[in-house]
Amino acid sequence: MKTLIKDCSFILTMDDDESELSQRDILIEDGIIRSVGHDHPKADHVIDGSGCVVTPGLVNTHHHLYQTLTRAVPGGQDALLFGWLQTLYPIWGRFGPEEMYVSAQVGLAELALSGCTLTSDHLYLYPNGARLDDTIAAAQEIGMRFHPTRGAMSIGESAGGLPPDALVEHEADILNDCIRVIDAHHDARDGAMVRVGVAPCSPFSVSRDLMRDAALLARDKGVMLHTHLAENDEDVAYSLEQFGCRPGQYAQDLGWTGDDVWHAHCVKLDGQEIDLFAKSRTGVAHCPCSNCRLGSGIAPVRAMRDAGVPVGLGVDGSASNDVGNLVSEARHAMLLQRVANGADAMSAREALYIATRGGAEVLNRPDCGQIAVGKRADIAMWDVTGIESAGSWDPAALVLAGPTRVKHLLVEGRQIVDAGHVTTIDLPTVIARQNALARQLAG
Repeated sequence: MKTLIKDCSFILTMDDDESELSQRDILIEDGIIRSVGHDHPKADHVIDGSGCVVTPGLVNTHHHLYQTLTRAVPGGQDALLFGWLQTLYPIWGRFGPEEMYVSAQVGLAELALSGCTLTSDHLYLYPNGARLDDTIAAAQEIGMRFHPTRGAMSIGESAGGLPPDALVEHEADILNDCIRVIDAHHDARDGAMVRVGVAPCSPFSVSRDLMRDAALLARDKGVMLHTHLAENDEDVAYSLEQFGCRPGQYAQDLGWTGDDVWHAHCVKLDGQEIDLFAKSRTGVAHCPCSNCRLGSGIAPVRAMRDAGVPVGLGVDGSASNDVGNLVSEARHAMLLQRVANGADAMSAREALYIATRGGAEVLNRPDCGQIAVGKRADIAMWDVTGIESAGSWDPAALVLAGPTRVKHLLVEGRQIVDAGHVTTIDLPTVIARQNALARQLAG
């Protein structure tokens, strides 16, 4: 099937030349961009691009989709990271397969409406029969390109960890299930709709042995590694006290650096750790809204980018954001770097680059993140004829003055948002079920 996006007012390609085009068409066939030009080839399906800024689909490099069921929980609204977790662990312990599935549907739909076409997810607890397969099924139904990671926690409170003992797993069981989900779902080919990663939760919830064994397993299977690192001062203090080193050294010692690794947050990386990540091409998922919400600090993204660290954006879980709008995340990333480093520290276009191609590079997806011939047809179309862009001299500066919801969204050439509505699921019904589950959890 051929799809033609016709008469695009402006295209931000994010290609190698960072080309910006006007009044062009985009021809898509079999999920791939076949041409970008002035001609009007025949197509089975035509989408009107007039009045739209067209970008690559946004890429979300860190999320906990299940947390859409625990937004704005009163006991966690004003807590720092560790206290926030201790408030929410008992609630999450009552989840099961349905909660994981429905919350993932809601989170993925919310991301799609904000222009996201590829997202990772970090699921690190599996109560009451829940499995990573529950979220994969939700992504397949919505049509989102998905990079779920099999997370885990193995050190409970009785052993000096943070999570309650009921939420931790035996390490042998964790590794065996990693093998199961990789064998069942991981697709290493270009254009893959599902890739699986291995993701022990954090240094304060798993053992050094599990971190080391997870890295060996992931490299044996050819999949990526993901975890939380250096999120706030408490995190760094825990590393110094328990391991006698900073988080970056901890990661390096256990095999957790390299271009097949990306870490969430990294708010407190110092100069040596930034150099380590740059030299090893270790990626970072920057989550500005969550970092603000939890008072963690401002990640040194300008220094990371200048050093050559691959950086993408993440909305983080909806219990610490409490929304999942990726284009809003790009705006906050830009603003925080300006607060820390001056008004010229990050441009609107650089923020959008991080949100698109930057994220694709972190997830090792050179087939995504840009509008160019031969790349996957993951495309976001933003209506700039509305009030948000009225009076803007530069409609392409979306994160300064532009819509925060997408008009049309295509993943692998398939339109999953049409005129601002998700086309692949009955979203009002899903929202109603989510709210019912939330009421049950709240008692």
